[in-house]
Amino acid sequence: MPKQIPCLWFDGQAEQAAQHYTAIFPNSGIDEVTRYGPDTPGEEGAVMTVEFRLDGQPYVGLNGGPQFTFSEAISFQIMCGDQEEVDHYWSRLSDGGEEGPCGWLKDRFGVSWQVVPTRLYSLLKDPDGARAQRAMQAMLQMHKLVIAELERAADGVPA
Repeated sequence: MPKQIPCLWFDGQAEQAAQHYTAIFPNSGIDEVTRYGPDTPGEEGAVMTVEFRLDGQPYVGLNGGPQFTFSEAISFQIMCGDQEEVDHYWSRLSDGGEEGPCGWLKDRFGVSWQVVPTRLYSLLKDPDGARAQRAMQAMLQMHKLVIAELERAADGVPA
């Protein structure tokens, strides 16, 4: 199967976004910057595309103009192994952006992310349905997900 590469449409901020993201994620970098030339839709010399990698996953940022904007209809999930990772990605990506419910946020460029501890999924799949439901109800009350609070809720321990 061919590799899928997400292409993110920006209004002049593709290079800044790529620089921001590659500073947050490990094993990341900017691979290539392409500029608009003469007789192209953009201003000659301005950045047209930025090819970059986030933890090895390739992306393309396109400076396409103001016609299209990001929405929560598409988001990127970051699966975190512990609270330290949750805190890292949450604080760095929400800086200048907007915190949302249930581990969702919009970064300063309007891109939606879900910062999710893998522990949440194991709690939600717990064979004890009441325990899983308590974890779900706790998650629905949070912005940044806090593993210890999810576990306390699942165990029925008051906050």
